[in-house]
Amino acid sequence: MKRIFLSIVLVFLIISCRKIQKPIEDIPKEAIVIKDSIYDKPQFNEKSADYLYHFAYECIDQEYPNKLGQVLGDSTYLKEPSELHPAFYGCFDWHSSVHGHWTLLNIIKELPNFKKRDSILKKLQKNITKENVLKEVKYFDDVHNNTFERTYGWAWLLKVSETLQDWDTTEAKKLHQNLQPLVSLIENKYIEFLPKLKYPIRVGEHPNTAFGMSFALDYAKKYSPKLEALIIEKAKEYYINDKGCPITWEPGGFDFLSPCLQEAALMLKVLPKEEFIIWIDEFLPDFRNNPTSYLEVAEVTDRSDGKLAHLDGLNFSRAWCLYEIGKELENDKMLNLAHKHFNYSYKKMDSGEYAGAHWLASFALYAVLKSN
Repeated sequence: MKRIFLSIVLVFLIISCRKIQKPIEDIPKEAIVIKDSIYDKPQFNEKSADYLYHFAYECIDQEYPNKLGQVLGDSTYLKEPSELHPAFYGCFDWHSSVHGHWTLLNIIKELPNFKKRDSILKKLQKNITKENVLKEVKYFDDVHNNTFERTYGWAWLLKVSETLQDWDTTEAKKLHQNLQPLVSLIENKYIEFLPKLKYPIRVGEHPNTAFGMSFALDYAKKYSPKLEALIIEKAKEYYINDKGCPITWEPGGFDFLSPCLQEAALMLKVLPKEEFIIWIDEFLPDFRNNPTSYLEVAEVTDRSDGKLAHLDGLNFSRAWCLYEIGKELENDKMLNLAHKHFNYSYKKMDSGEYAGAHWLASFALYAVLKSN
């Protein structure tokens, strides 16, 4: 009798649990369920644009503090940032200024009726003039600075050009026309440099080769067949035989890029899907099945420290790589992990610390756009 009673109780509990469990079809499509963890998908709308735009808007014409990264040939090189880089002098350093411009361009491109459109456009048109861009070209042509911003800043400059050419408006066409001399110069620098780079650079900061090639490839697939062919050739040369990437070693303390994920995101663009699946299963064994076993959200301990603040950028760049790969492979676990990374740093961006404020909006926006 006791056993019969216990069996009846057990059956009752099982039925009750099944009744209260929420059917998966009732979960909103923008959320993904992995076990019991649900992370919200980023949304790009007026609210998020209003949150993001001000970071870039306030700094693209803020000249100081400024990190020039300049090689001095002699005393005549000592000039104000706005004299050396009249188009891209704000946001602490040249590359951050460039992707600050990219941020503002994409906000008003994607949201044509954004309330700050006119004031944003006015700033952009003031900076990206024919005269200012020709001075930028002169700087890059200088014998002491001809490797300036290789290849991180180069990649973001091509991203700006890609946005302008994708955006069919009179204003975009004029800005693109003004920027074209610098774009052509950067294209040529890529074409000259990549054949000479025998070994890829696999760090988690600016020189990372996979990042620079990935962004440049997005541009080249649309607007530069010669550069596209070269990047695909070099990507295979560098990475096709890579196996067992040590992703559990990540992150490094100053990383804002994931060496393993950046490489995987590049190879996703280079290989057919079937070949990519074979490649990634050797490059990151079991990662497709259990991404959360390999990656935890990077924690930032001090957002006033520019190097430590890099880890917020790492969360965003990991997110966009996971979005790219997860969407192509229809992998909900990767997408959910991307949401988790994004949400952690997005909620903490507005800390008031310029160390992150001068650049993080670009990374956050890029991740948002990749999520949709």
